[in-house]
Amino acid sequence: MLRIGLSGGIGAGKSTVSATFAECGGIVVDGDVIAREVVEPGTVGLARLVEAFGEEILLPDGALNRPALAAIAFPDDEKRATLNGIVHPLVAERRAELIASAPPDAVIVEDIPLLVESKMAPLFPLVVIVHADEEVRVQRLISYRGFSEQDARTRIAAQATVEERRAVADVWLENTGSQDDLVQRAKQLWFNRILPFARNLQAGEPVAAPLQPVPFDHTWADQAARIVARLQTACGHRVVRVDHVGPTAVPGMDAPDVIDVQVTVESLEIADELADALRAVGYLPLADGVDAVESDARSTVAEFDHTEDAALWRSRLHASADPGRPTNVHLRVAGWPNQQYALLFTDWLRANPGADISDAYRRAWEWADATGWRP
Repeated sequence: MLRIGLSGGIGAGKSTVSATFAECGGIVVDGDVIAREVVEPGTVGLARLVEAFGEEILLPDGALNRPALAAIAFPDDEKRATLNGIVHPLVAERRAELIASAPPDAVIVEDIPLLVESKMAPLFPLVVIVHADEEVRVQRLISYRGFSEQDARTRIAAQATVEERRAVADVWLENTGSQDDLVQRAKQLWFNRILPFARNLQAGEPVAAPLQPVPFDHTWADQAARIVARLQTACGHRVVRVDHVGPTAVPGMDAPDVIDVQVTVESLEIADELADALRAVGYLPLADGVDAVESDARSTVAEFDHTEDAALWRSRLHASADPGRPTNVHLRVAGWPNQQYALLFTDWLRANPGADISDAYRRAWEWADATGWRP
């Protein structure tokens, strides 16, 4: 099963993308639909809202008067937090029920309007954000949903900022053209990335990491930050630290377009226990846990230190099933030489732009001794 997080500001066009994914075969779990369901007449959710905001949020027939609730809650941060505190847990419970009933090979598209605000982005192997400029969204809300301009701007202001959405977006769908254009780009995303991702995950086939260097990409750091957050969330208290390491972590350095992340654990037994958690967020195990940098380091060590315990270079290597973002996840034990060297190598390159990386293990440790470097 592959879970996709889909979000976007009100009026951005998220519903169009959600409907397109459903047409392509995705199982859409719509946060808006669930949010309405959990506050229908007779539900615990509606009773709690009335207790918090009063009878004036009800229509004569006892149903929720949504505009009245919005007028009370959205302009006030504290009241909006109260509203979210009532509705969000109920929505999460119902969402979990729907996901549990889906087949194991399903692609679940979780359409969550407040994905960013609720800090849920790291739960998903892939997050898709649909965006349109504020003025475009205001006009859509006025023309198609009957909002006043003030109400439209108040609702937009109450949601996440563009910067906050960009920070969590693995895919940014700009909705500046026609609806047909957005539908076509959503289909391309589905068939070129999402569906292959799901198939790779189901087959247990990670994406091969590219070997040829490409020019430095300033977005590597942001992409890595999302991956680090995803791994920290998936692994929780069982990890010591999670770090972006290797050439893509070095500003200005050309490198193969693969993000390397090191997950530090207390033992290889814990690393093995994390396999299911890593699979749930899109990372599959590889048979050989030694990468090229680590292999070169071990060869160098063997030349001048025959007492080095080879067992202390063991690790577990996982790779992403997402064809759009090749990633290596190295699980290494805290304090072992491979774990220390991954951190050192990255910091040494950052401190020495353009350094010759031949004999890197020896030279990096000489630099560490000279500078007092510590991991």
